Amino acid sequence: MINPGSTSTAIALFENEEEKLRKKLEHSPEELKKFSHYLEQVDFRKSIIIETLKEWGIKKGELDAVSGRGGPIKSLESGTYKINNKMLEDIKARRVKAEHISNIGPLLAHEVAKEYGAHAFTADPVSVDEFEPLARVSGFPEFERDALQHTLNIKAMVRRAAKEFNKTIEELNFVVAHIGGGISVCPVKKGRIIDANNANDEGPFSPERCGTLPVTKLVKLCFSGKYDERTLLRKLIGGSGLTGYLGTNSLKEIEKRINENDERAKFYLEAMAYQIAKEIGAMSTVLMGDVDAIILTGGGAKCKMLMDMIIDRVKFIAPIKIYPGEHEMLALAQAALRVLRGEENPKEYL
Repeated sequence: MINPGSTSTAIALFENEEEKLRKKLEHSPEELKKFSHYLEQVDFRKSIIIETLKEWGIKKGELDAVSGRGGPIKSLESGTYKINNKMLEDIKARRVKAEHISNIGPLLAHEVAKEYGAHAFTADPVSVDEFEPLARVSGFPEFERDALQHTLNIKAMVRRAAKEFNKTIEELNFVVAHIGGGISVCPVKKGRIIDANNANDEGPFSPERCGTLPVTKLVKLCFSGKYDERTLLRKLIGGSGLTGYLGTNSLKEIEKRINENDERAKFYLEAMAYQIAKEIGAMSTVLMGDVDAIILTGGGAKCKMLMDMIIDRVKFIAPIKIYPGEHEMLALAQAALRVLRGEENPKEYL
């Protein structure tokens, strides 16, 4: 399983659902600065992945499948996709919904799978689009709301919760909040993500992102001459949220400050919890209150202070399930296994 990040590539080896080995391959600024675009990094990252697999003793023919995390390619149905030439061509030609390092996940999976004679898959990329028509209306006729969310982990946690209910995902409704560097809050109706805040554009502020902003103030800032487009976008998506208020995106660091009686840190953590809870409440109305459980997941779900603050505000809506961490590697493995076992037909990227 391959999950590329901006300065690292995470890989994991699974035997069935059991994770055997995992490694985070760090890439220094010096190594990356020679590449003008992330697409140019594929061969560089591939060579390090293959070197690591050799260190693990993996020989050609010993892998059944290689799965790569998928990025904001284009609007797709949920499911497991065979990585085909059309997908590779679209990514290489930058015919994508958004530029993001995760777009090279399928490229890396394809290259490594070719090397080892394995199937190559990607599953539930962030651009899965299951929105209902009303969810697309922005209020501004010039554009619609986009379906972009942490689909891979959200779908995996919905399956996990459904199993605990001894039901299928098609029998249940959930509101899922994936809390990471960005935050996705989604109503999942009978297994389908029918609405979501685009974590780059709206919803709660997060450890790194601004969330929904007052529109008129933002427009005035854009025309103030203080920022160019690139600088402002980097500030809004990466330099805002907790980072902007407190100078850190680390929830561990913020918890430490709160335990040392830092009232400012406590205030802004609670403000983020307030906004997440408010979004959960809003998405509950999309399901007309028919919510079997609220799922809190992602790296932020490891922060007990944050969880307690959110739960205090939403516990009246439905039972809470907390699945800490980002489970993308297991989700990729499970997606490939469902296809290899004949439980799910792979989708064709067209």
